[in-house]
This record gives sequence, structure tokens and C-alpha cells, in this order.
Amino acid sequence: MTNVVFDKREQLDKIAAGLLQGETVIAVYDAIGGSTGFIGLTNTRVVIQDNSFLGKQAAVTSIPYSRIKSVSYVSDKNVFGKFASSSTVAIDTGGKTYEVMFRGEEKAVHAHNVILWNMLQLSGR
Repeated sequence: MTNVVFDKREQLDKIAAGLLQGETVIAVYDAIGGSTGFIGLTNTRVVIQDNSFLGKQAAVTSIPYSRIKSVSYVSDKNVFGKFASSSTVAIDTGGKTYEVMFRGEEKAVHAHNVILWNMLQLSGR
């Protein structure tokens, strides 16, 4: 797993442990906010740790790029027109939209671009 971008080693290890044959990790980013723990990007899918379950339960959800309908980059602007310190990527699967909030703009833009690139590759564009 060379050239993998990640925030926390334990999150990368969790993604790496669940890789399928031929699958590689591109990036794993820690998420801020209460409902998402992290987002992992592989060459075949998006993996999100969803902490929104009752009690102390969490789910690790896999979303194949072929099932993603749209991906959005959302960022608040302050009164001077500069981006705020956090940004969000919204992933629409048609039945549910997953929102992942990042610390800073760079990680969110990278995640958005990786997802979009993989969606376009599957559509033949």
C-alpha cells in the first residue's frame, strides 16, 4: 500500500483488512461530526464508517462507484468569500445521501475528485 493518503493508521488498517482481491486503497480520511467516523476510497468503492446507529453501534458501509448517482462538494463561505475550515462531500446513492465532513478543503476536494473520476470511468467518459 504505497502512496496511500491517510489520517489515522487504525482507520487505514480497518479498510485494508476488508479489501477484496485486486482492490487497492487510495485514501482514508478521518471525518468530523457525529455521524461519520471516516471515509475510505479504493479503486472499486467508497467505504464509510457510519456512527448514526443507536447506542454505541457503528456500521462500515461499502458503496460501489457504480451505485453512486452523484457526488457534491459543499463548503460554507465566510463574509469575505473565503472557504471555512471544514468542507463536506455528499454522496447520493439514489436511496440515501451520505455526508462526510472533513477538516479543511483539500481533503474534501481530493475525496470528491477521486469519487467523480471513478464514476466517470465506469460510465465510459
